[in-house]
Amino acid sequence: MLSVLFYLFLFVICTFFLVLSAVALLLTWPFDKSRRIVHELSRILVRIFYAVPPLWKFRVTGREYIDRRKPYVIVVNHQAGLDIPTLYFVPLNFRWVSKREVFKVPFFGQFLLLHGDICINRGHATAAMEKVIRDGKLWLSRGASVAIFPEGTRVKQPGQVTPKSGAGMMAIRSGVKMVPVFIGTKKRLFRKTVITFGEPFEPVYTGRKGTAEEYQANAEEVMRQAYALGGIS
Repeated sequence: MLSVLFYLFLFVICTFFLVLSAVALLLTWPFDKSRRIVHELSRILVRIFYAVPPLWKFRVTGREYIDRRKPYVIVVNHQAGLDIPTLYFVPLNFRWVSKREVFKVPFFGQFLLLHGDICINRGHATAAMEKVIRDGKLWLSRGASVAIFPEGTRVKQPGQVTPKSGAGMMAIRSGVKMVPVFIGTKKRLFRKTVITFGEPFEPVYTGRKGTAEEYQANAEEVMRQAYALGGIS
């Protein structure tokens, strides 16, 4: 009975926030190109989701490294499906990159569309990379950060998957810094999950746009730093 009531509550609250987000987008679009207000509504919804019932507690460390007035390429490890809503505890306005299958999830997919997140088809790698760079540069130019899982899938141990070069390419071509972020893996009842920011750093490259090898090297370096924040080498 309690589970039925919980899911009914989620249905009602998600419907309410979905409609509210749509209205907010229509009213604020002329002066809020980064969709900050829609993002803040998403953050409120996620906090409600985790607070009722009190499933997990979260703590964010490394806030002092972040200037909330600047956009970044946020690079995150990915070890569980809950990493996605957990990202909304990050104190930045961001759009994130996701496979198109996630956009088909009821309610969640509609929220992603309203939020302006970047949908890619992993079955067409070249087109997906072009879309990530094109849409990522657009959001960064509007003052929103872009969050990305460079490994492209859930990974239990570092080194199992080679990071994709998109994060490095986006940061270099947009002229913004990269921020390594580590999300703790112990998402258990009444246990705190720690989200750790590293210090933003300038990607290293030569020339005006860099090279494919430099995009890849920067993506691998920022992932190394992200895992190091969690004590994983």
